[in-house]
Amino acid sequence: MRKRIKIGTRGSLLATTQSTWVKKMIEAEYPGVTVELVKIVTKGDKILDVPLAKVGGKGLFVKEIEEALLRKEVDLAVHSMKDVPSELPEELHLGIIPPRENPHDAFISTRFAKLGDLPEGATVGTSSLRRRSQLAALRPDIKIVDLRGNLDTRLRKLDEGKFQAIILAAAGLNRLGMSNRATGYFTAQEMLPAVGQGALGIELRKDDAELLAGLSFLNDDKTTVAVRAERAFLHRLEGGCQVPIGAFAEVHDGKVRLTGLVASVDGKEVLKESISGPNAEAQQLGTQLANKILDMGGREILAEVYGQE
Repeated sequence: MRKRIKIGTRGSLLATTQSTWVKKMIEAEYPGVTVELVKIVTKGDKILDVPLAKVGGKGLFVKEIEEALLRKEVDLAVHSMKDVPSELPEELHLGIIPPRENPHDAFISTRFAKLGDLPEGATVGTSSLRRRSQLAALRPDIKIVDLRGNLDTRLRKLDEGKFQAIILAAAGLNRLGMSNRATGYFTAQEMLPAVGQGALGIELRKDDAELLAGLSFLNDDKTTVAVRAERAFLHRLEGGCQVPIGAFAEVHDGKVRLTGLVASVDGKEVLKESISGPNAEAQQLGTQLANKILDMGGREILAEVYGQE
């Protein structure tokens, strides 16, 4: 292993916490290696006053980091997998997928334990069209308001009384040691997570075989299979992270079960189906499930969503 490694990361508290975990794992495995975090500002970090779905484009939180990788200014990048587009630059790949954190969404409120406890017309904050559409299907009476900013900023807005509740990824809360803020969790049946939610992806240059081999101890096979299935589903739908698409794969005894969703933003149309098969066919299963949902009416729903961007 080389003596010095540079990790490209966003500068948010969550991103640096995730990258610091990778840094510590590498330095523990290789005591003579020094790992440096290089903070990179992405387009998604700069534009905070516009809903993510309206900013447009794929890779809002990864493009600038990938460019630094391609220029060899950093050796690897640590991403939240739910932020990574289904298509990567030709020279790069997601070489390592560590064990997944809690993949589900958390319900957070200062007064209410769960979504069903909210009074009619309550205000709920989220930045995700996926969450918005599923919330609208579960509780068409509530008011859903766009909520941008880092995790700590979103929690502060809740504490200031601007929302009766907010929805965040459980993984982010757990990684920051703030799981006590969650008053409840959605099951996958209630709210399907984003593709790759709860998983980290370590992106590398394809020609850097030495570093890939050195970091292989971080890879988790089950998480890799699950993420592969979910991302194949997303890839076939040509979706970015800011469209109402959800997918969640569970891996047991050599088999993967994938559930996928496409929904209208208002929650009035929710198409959800599942498929199962051997781990080795994870990507084919993702593609097959996407085709099935497209044929069920997903094609028309997505065309309408993309037309609104």
